Amino acid sequence: MRASAALTAGLMLLGARGAAAQQRVAAERHSALSVAAARIAPSVVSVNVVGRERAVPNDFFSQFMYPGGFVQRVEGLGSGFIVSGDGLVVTNQHVVAGADSIVVTLRDGRDFQARLLGEDARTDIAVVKIEGTGFPVAPTGRSADLAIGDWVVAIGNPYGYVLGNSEPSVTAGVVSALRRSVLPSDDQAGLYVDMIQTDAAINPGNSGGPLVNAEGEVVGVNSFILSQSGGNVGLGFAIPIERALRVARDLRAYGSVRRGWTGVDVNESAASGNWRRQRGVGIKAVADRSPGDEAGLQAGDVIMRAGDRPVRNFLDWEAALLDLRVGDSLRVAVRRGDDMRLATVRAVELPSAQATRVSLGDLQLITVTPAIQAERQLGVGRGALVVQAGPASALSTGDVILQIDNIKITSAEQVQQVIRYYRGKGWTMRFVLLRGGSIIYTDLTAGQ
Repeated sequence: MRASAALTAGLMLLGARGAAAQQRVAAERHSALSVAAARIAPSVVSVNVVGRERAVPNDFFSQFMYPGGFVQRVEGLGSGFIVSGDGLVVTNQHVVAGADSIVVTLRDGRDFQARLLGEDARTDIAVVKIEGTGFPVAPTGRSADLAIGDWVVAIGNPYGYVLGNSEPSVTAGVVSALRRSVLPSDDQAGLYVDMIQTDAAINPGNSGGPLVNAEGEVVGVNSFILSQSGGNVGLGFAIPIERALRVARDLRAYGSVRRGWTGVDVNESAASGNWRRQRGVGIKAVADRSPGDEAGLQAGDVIMRAGDRPVRNFLDWEAALLDLRVGDSLRVAVRRGDDMRLATVRAVELPSAQATRVSLGDLQLITVTPAIQAERQLGVGRGALVVQAGPASALSTGDVILQIDNIKITSAEQVQQVIRYYRGKGWTMRFVLLRGGSIIYTDLTAGQ
């Protein structure tokens, strides 16, 4: 009996040890990153977009048949994540740009028609809203707590249109660099400064999805990659979550970002090739009666420091301005000749945000004033600035209407009057535009 009892006890002990070993193996199999991915995955969504864009013919026959171009239907796909239980979704602005229809797909496969609440091309952040309550919310952390070498996870829906379900994909890597600024390209609307650089793979369709730390908290918004081939080469960039949420709050509350303006225009030395080795950035112009003017800054001053950051080149200056809010004060150190001076610039609302808008169908125009010329760095001081244009419009956001036929334009209201007159007659109008520093012409028939 004693032997039998001892055997039974031994077998029970072995069984308990075996069960404990299995539990340890199961626990070790799930890494911190897999736990982090599981925590965030329910709040990650696909963002499916249908829009329109105006295409320009590239051969003689098509140009003859469609002299003004034609509108074509385009589809796009990106990612996003839910930041409130009532269905607020953060994504990239370039994902939803020009969208006529936005459908958000949850991890469980449910589709929701979404409404665009606002978009900000400068930070590449947009906010869309789906109707409902009780949605899973993404936990957020702080990009300021990241260190180079930290593990991070990029989550989204790459190539979602060829995959069989809506389960998000996960790629892992490390933080490669912090506060990285990327020299803008000619066709880039966003300003990518103070970015998180990671080698976690970010592929087409990942844009707008979360970059997550090892605790499963969102620390960034996946935005773009640098690649000559178009595929991932380990150079991915994410927008810091603090900036994304600050922009999202403004977009939800106001429909636009209440960004501060200083009236200070600086030199951009990228063309010289030595922009990374600069020490300070020169002031090109200061708008009259602007905050910079009131602070005593002058053209020719060299900005050496803005707030707590040294200013080595124009990207550092842009980074200091990007998160500047209306009413914020920015302490600036400038070199004037052999002297160093300190100035405090108190940011005010953008002149374009205060300007009266004139609506013409899918166009919104404002009158170019000296302050708006300084804000937008325009090459002209008169005309009507296009501040919003629909995807099917022949005009683009940022165009300045200088002339319609032989009528020189001095205000947005004048454009409205001229178009109303021509619309009654059905005539074709020749628009003279300033676009990206060049004068161009386009012919539009009244009613387009």
